[in-house]
Amino acid sequence: MHLVRLVVPALLVGVLCALTLVALSALATWIQDLVWDRLPAAWGVATTETWWTVLVLTVTGLLVGATIRWAPGHAGVDPATTDLVVAPLPLRALPGLAVALVLGLAGGVSLGPENPIIAINVALTAWILCRPRLGVPVQGAVGLAMSATIGAMFATPLAAALVLTETFAEGGDRTGPLFDRLFGPLVAAGAGAVTMVALEAPTFAIDLPAYPGVHVGDVLSAAVVAVVAALLTLLAVLAFPVVHRVFHGLRHPVLALGLGGLVLGLLGVLGGPLTLFKGLDEMKELSGEAGDMTWTAILVLAVVKLAALVVAAGAGFRGGRIFPTVFVGVAVGFAASSLVPSVPAAVAVSAAVLGAVVVVSRSGWLALFVAAVVVDDARLIPALCIAIVPLWLVVRNMPPMRVEPPADGASEFVATARA
Repeated sequence: MHLVRLVVPALLVGVLCALTLVALSALATWIQDLVWDRLPAAWGVATTETWWTVLVLTVTGLLVGATIRWAPGHAGVDPATTDLVVAPLPLRALPGLAVALVLGLAGGVSLGPENPIIAINVALTAWILCRPRLGVPVQGAVGLAMSATIGAMFATPLAAALVLTETFAEGGDRTGPLFDRLFGPLVAAGAGAVTMVALEAPTFAIDLPAYPGVHVGDVLSAAVVAVVAALLTLLAVLAFPVVHRVFHGLRHPVLALGLGGLVLGLLGVLGGPLTLFKGLDEMKELSGEAGDMTWTAILVLAVVKLAALVVAAGAGFRGGRIFPTVFVGVAVGFAASSLVPSVPAAVAVSAAVLGAVVVVSRSGWLALFVAAVVVDDARLIPALCIAIVPLWLVVRNMPPMRVEPPADGASEFVATARA
């Protein structure tokens, strides 16, 4: 009966989390179209590779900084100090977090929606379900909201199941059969995924040259490309705490994020429009343009995007690191295939996504899932499963892309606001 009672709340949470994602994404898309298309066209700015990019991102940084400084709850916690999921935030922090997220997505900041959306949905779910009459524990509400949001973002409950399985294993959770523990979250993830499919959710799959079929050499190629992508991404991980310390050393969020926006604007001019925004649409554009680019030009895109990711996350913008990391992996994969044409693009891209995502997420299951859905070819899964063996031996000794929060749990920006 316990599992039966979970069905209706889980379904409702799944739909609610998907609608939250859709609503905030739609608002960000509308503002993005206004700022990057309609206004430049009306004022005669023909391309984003101009001062307009610097202006928009600098203003975005100032606005996000003002939101963090003066909004109730200071737009939640600094994502640089957390993993994908955080404890439920107070409701008063959610409007500011939503505003900071929408501004960042619309303004071209190189971060995805995953961390803030999960934080918003976790807080709302806990507020609704964690009442004495309903009796849902906080941990259960967090699991439902996280699964529902991940299911909605990827339009399939599979990613949520993989992430939860890994979470249960790391936490030593042995309270009953595994599928009993996954039951409610999977219902929520399924409801979120179905809602997104009904609303024509975007897909992670990109257009690639036809994969000729499995070859023994593909396993070695995948392993090499994955490790190279991981080592490149490691440079960003090592730079991350230094960049975070520099920006937060400014002590005021408006100043820090305004400067961060300025740097992002300059990087956007250097890398071009493909290195802006969260990276989902941009990696699809890259798949159509990669054939006409040199491998060095494609690799420059990956490096600029990595730099933009480190600056955006280090400066304090509200957003996740998985989406832009997938773009980095796609770019590294196309560069590898262009440099060594004997390596099929599908093998190189999937392996590079695997290497980049596993470094940033520290989740082997999530990295395997994302690598598989980007190329959308199940024949590559065995090669990826073998390629992750040497990759994981390398990655498990790498530091995480995270900084330690202050002892009192508050960010330096919040400490300034309290003063």
